[in-house]
Amino acid sequence: MNWISTLLGNLNYGTIFFLMMLENTVIPVPSELVVPPAAYHAAGGNLNIFLVILFATLGADLGATINYVVALYVGRPVIYRFAESRWGRMCLLNGQKVEKSEKYFYDHGVAATLTGRLLPGIRHFISIPAGLSRMHFGKFLLYTTIGAGTWNCILAGLGWYLHSIVPEDRLNDTILEYGEYIKYGIIVIVGLALLYLIIRKVLKKPSGSKAEEQD
Repeated sequence: MNWISTLLGNLNYGTIFFLMMLENTVIPVPSELVVPPAAYHAAGGNLNIFLVILFATLGADLGATINYVVALYVGRPVIYRFAESRWGRMCLLNGQKVEKSEKYFYDHGVAATLTGRLLPGIRHFISIPAGLSRMHFGKFLLYTTIGAGTWNCILAGLGWYLHSIVPEDRLNDTILEYGEYIKYGIIVIVGLALLYLIIRKVLKKPSGSKAEEQD
């Protein structure tokens, strides 16, 4: 999509917002090629790093809300038909990806809306099962903002750091290289966080003897 490449080459607060909105619907715009380059230019004094994160997060919120509302009103059969259609495949979408995001959501509850924002392959589609399950919108938006904001802070930190060590003509290749390490690190962190939540939930359950005494 040449128009996306044009926008990526002309990053400002408006294009950051718009591209991050697209990235959080079903249009394949990698956030790694939006936020880190914007932060890179912020480190050079052309943009404000805090506004980069703010507009990226607002764009992510809007894109996620679009997915949520569509899933809420059109329902599961239509979502899966679109995912398997030619238009869905053009957006790099398929039924397996939607099913994977649904499983993650139902396995981990509403907190999946937060943690899912940090995981590759889940981040773009986690709003769909939230809408299908009619998750409370206020809670959905809060968790989405925290998750997307955290991800954008990580990406912005990477772009800011690379400004001092990488020339601009090598920026995108370096971002993609570092991005792989970041993804693996986040997967481990999210996995540990989920393990903690599971153990905490198990420990909170009343023991068998206590439950019998209450009966």
